[in-house]
Amino acid sequence: MFWPAKSSIRRRLTVQLLVIAAALSLVFFLIVRVIADQAATATQDNILLASATSISDALYSERGAVTVEIPYSALSMLGTISQDRVFYRVSEGGRTLTGYDDLPLPDVAPRAAQSRFDTFLYRGETVRSVAVSRTVSSGGSNVDVTVVVAQTRLGLALISSRISFFAAIFGVLFFLVATALSLLAAQSALSPLERLKQSLQRRGAHDLRPVQAELPDELTPLVDALNNFMGRLRASLAQSEDFIAEAAHRVRTPLAVVRAQAEIALRRVERPENKTSLREMIRAVDESSRSAGQLLDHAMVTFRTDALADDEFDLAVVTKSVCDHLLPTAELKDILLIQQFPDTPCPFRGDAILMQNALRNVLDNALKYSPADSTVHIGVDSDDQGYRISFNDQGRGFGSSDVASLTQRFSRGSNVADIVGSGLGLTIADEVARAHNGRLEISSNPKGPGACVSLIFPQP
Repeated sequence: MFWPAKSSIRRRLTVQLLVIAAALSLVFFLIVRVIADQAATATQDNILLASATSISDALYSERGAVTVEIPYSALSMLGTISQDRVFYRVSEGGRTLTGYDDLPLPDVAPRAAQSRFDTFLYRGETVRSVAVSRTVSSGGSNVDVTVVVAQTRLGLALISSRISFFAAIFGVLFFLVATALSLLAAQSALSPLERLKQSLQRRGAHDLRPVQAELPDELTPLVDALNNFMGRLRASLAQSEDFIAEAAHRVRTPLAVVRAQAEIALRRVERPENKTSLREMIRAVDESSRSAGQLLDHAMVTFRTDALADDEFDLAVVTKSVCDHLLPTAELKDILLIQQFPDTPCPFRGDAILMQNALRNVLDNALKYSPADSTVHIGVDSDDQGYRISFNDQGRGFGSSDVASLTQRFSRGSNVADIVGSGLGLTIADEVARAHNGRLEISSNPKGPGACVSLIFPQP
């Protein structure tokens, strides 16, 4: 049977099992039909033979002539089976002693204690006959007498049709049961593939761990090949991440040296055009250094989300540590950090390093885009639904930019082109939030100008 290359395995298996079930049903019907015909024919033959034998046993000789009195039981046993017509003939040397003269005799008379069965057309109907012979002593000599008993086959056909009808019903029932069992068999045979599919679908986008599932031996080569492929892919991604991390590290160190030298040169030169060029150089160095740092952070986030840690920590404590770390940066711009934390602990399970990275990037953005002598509000709220960590600044906000696009890599607002940035801070925060089954919300500051960025997590 030809199947398209992309056809369903389930459909293939089901159709093949149904074809086998249909073939078996047909074979079952034919076998029952043949056996029923043979059994009905054998039953009729036995009754015919018993009737013919009963008549032959009633032969006797009287006054030198062969005489017979047909026993009532000889023909009544045939009449009780069905409404078929019964014919008989007792013949001596071709002369009919009693019965139907036109009932054919066998071409060769059977020997004593033997019988001969035949089927032929008689008076427009198909009949089944049996012939037996008996030797009778009459007038001092032995006379061979042939007894033929025939019966129509209407009752036999009726019995055969009834048996065929019931056989057809059982064949259909067998097919229906086989169909249900075929569907169950197909489902059971393909359930390991379904489990393998669900196991892979439940994984994250970067989860390349080897597949560990109880599967049949036939699927072992496929799983081994899949694990081998994912192992090679994991190694390739690890090399790429190592390269990014190493490149970012190698770039940041010389950039820091270049920036220091440019600042020294800026203080020494006097011509305005030289000062402008050096300031542009310092800006480009700052932008490159920041991009390298955030590329390193993003590579670290991508790597750690593949095998997310499951540590228990306090969200409020982690948030406060990030604020303390960036407090000197805020003081350089005279920005006041107003921190509001709940009185009760905020227990959480996840990757504390990734959480610190996400919070640091969000707070760093708030400080970078806020003007001097402003405030940044940092709050941690908890309720029955979960936790919300909010950062409200008094900066430029997001202008006319599409807020949903700001979480894409290297995407920045349209009103911050003059400020050094890489467009990865919110991307990192969004990926960390989603790795912890949370989300990142971006909106305008509800209490005035500026932006509001919130990390929302469900209760652990």
